[in-house]
Amino acid sequence: MNVSSSSSSARDHTVRRKAGDKRPEYRIGDVTRLTGLSADTLRYYEKIGLLPSIARTASGIRIYTDKDISRLRFIQRAQKMNFSLAEIASLLTMREAPQRARNNVRELTSMKLEEIEARLKDIRTLRNELQLLLNLCRTSDAGCPIIESLDRHENR
Repeated sequence: MNVSSSSSSARDHTVRRKAGDKRPEYRIGDVTRLTGLSADTLRYYEKIGLLPSIARTASGIRIYTDKDISRLRFIQRAQKMNFSLAEIASLLTMREAPQRARNNVRELTSMKLEEIEARLKDIRTLRNELQLLLNLCRTSDAGCPIIESLDRHENR
């Protein structure tokens, strides 16, 4: 697929296919079905630079490629690992030269793991507190220890 770009504006990236070019291309509706992302999310990712400017037909319809789909799936996997959009932008840059970026990727991933470990510790503490409150509630004949505990924490 030849993409003509007379300026840096996404609207100027017009798709021109050669006769017999069989490479797949996808419209925004196809991409939403393939990825589960909304059209608004796709436009937003393009706007903030997570996706490069998407090629367009002469009538302005966005045309996505397999490379764009791969990039979107990478973004989705990174989000499931709890990376922020800013961190994902860094990962996408590092993705272009993974051998050179190896140490940076390792450092970013290590920091993410530390955040997750801290959250897990907080969640375990919360789980234990809720379990204790449920046990107190089951054995109490007067009042509700859960409500009383929440009231006490509110006044701190």
